[in-house]
Amino acid sequence: MSARILVVDDVPANLKLLEVRLAAEYFEVILASNGAQALEICARGQCDIVLLDVMMPDMDGFEVARRIKSNPATHHIPVIMVTALDQPADRVKGLEAGADDFLTKPVDDVALVARVRSLARLKMATDEMRMRVATSRQIGVSDPAVEAINDQGLNGRVLVVEDHAVTAERIAAALSRQHTVAIAADPQEALFRAAEGKFDLLMVSIDLKHYDGLRLVGQIRSLERTRYMPILLIADTDQKARLLRGLDLGANDYLLRSADKNEMVARVRTQVRRRRFTERLRDNVQQSMELAVTDALTGLYNRRYMESHADSLVERAAARGKPLSVLMVDIDHFKTINDTYGHNAGDDVLREFSDRLRSCIRGIDLACRHGGEEFVVVMPDTDLGVANKVAERIRRRIAGEPFPIERGSRSVEVTISVGLAGRIGPQDSCALIMKRADSALYRAKRNGRNRVVSDAA
Repeated sequence: MSARILVVDDVPANLKLLEVRLAAEYFEVILASNGAQALEICARGQCDIVLLDVMMPDMDGFEVARRIKSNPATHHIPVIMVTALDQPADRVKGLEAGADDFLTKPVDDVALVARVRSLARLKMATDEMRMRVATSRQIGVSDPAVEAINDQGLNGRVLVVEDHAVTAERIAAALSRQHTVAIAADPQEALFRAAEGKFDLLMVSIDLKHYDGLRLVGQIRSLERTRYMPILLIADTDQKARLLRGLDLGANDYLLRSADKNEMVARVRTQVRRRRFTERLRDNVQQSMELAVTDALTGLYNRRYMESHADSLVERAAARGKPLSVLMVDIDHFKTINDTYGHNAGDDVLREFSDRLRSCIRGIDLACRHGGEEFVVVMPDTDLGVANKVAERIRRRIAGEPFPIERGSRSVEVTISVGLAGRIGPQDSCALIMKRADSALYRAKRNGRNRVVSDAA
């Protein structure tokens, strides 16, 4: 796994030292000697992680981190602060500025590589989702980064897996003012609760009395429901090797038992913010996918989705030797509705029609807006006899009650014409079935509309 690491330090010797260490692990290294250069490189999207010295002239590391994290274009870039400052207050100040982690000078090689690798994995996963939502703003989906910048990481749900009662009570006391904290002393109970509950963060002691905390980390990462849940390890100062192993297994951060309370609070808020950001990205992807395959006005699938999915349904029916039927539905005299009452009324009719159509078909049936006032329903495991009954039910449902328009102040009579065709043999394609259904629809309209005509008739 390679990544582009931006090292920012005003001391040339420090730049060279970190460059050599990271290059030896096959990372691509970019150098900057001041904060302004660093911000320009980040803005151009030329780095995956920032290793940022705190003590610099003109603009210190705290301010650089704050600017990186306040910019929607660079908010997602992980920042590791490298500093000779070892006071808890300095670490808290960095975390509150937006830093994702801290390394103290002189930098330990093993800790450096472990931290960078862990954050590089996170950055790669985040980038993949960000690529998928790159066009979201163009289709009306909000930008997750804008919301993430304003998120303070408060009111999270935290599950603490710790069987040392004193440590568990100390953690709960420190976090309970800002978060809802649950304690689990039994790791198997914790695994169940993590899978069933909607937690924003899992804090795991790696020094459980009767269970390996790192094994629990592996189990959490292997379950679909908890795969992306942030994990913060709790350990003693002499457990560095196990901490690094935990980061390799997928833990996001660690906290020493001796850590200052304020540092604990800051690290938890960082993880809660990160969790919410990634959740927003996933929700954004899901929303974008739904917008890409559904018709915005009616909520039915659009023609593009129908053309790709209907073929699969026909192929599956052929492979299993099962029947399949297609309904082509057209709203009668729809242009007249638009011309008489206006296009807003026409939209009201389309929405109401779609609701009534959905109420008459099964969940496994594929209902799509084919274009304008024309709709298609693909019905798996349905022969022509049953499909004809369904089509008649839809026709009666549409014609049986006037459609409300103009927010219910008026109503209009609506009828439909339906053409029906079914799969004939193993070589019958979706295109051929649709063509026969369209021909049947044409006959229904030619013969007076408000009727169902089967291709077999």
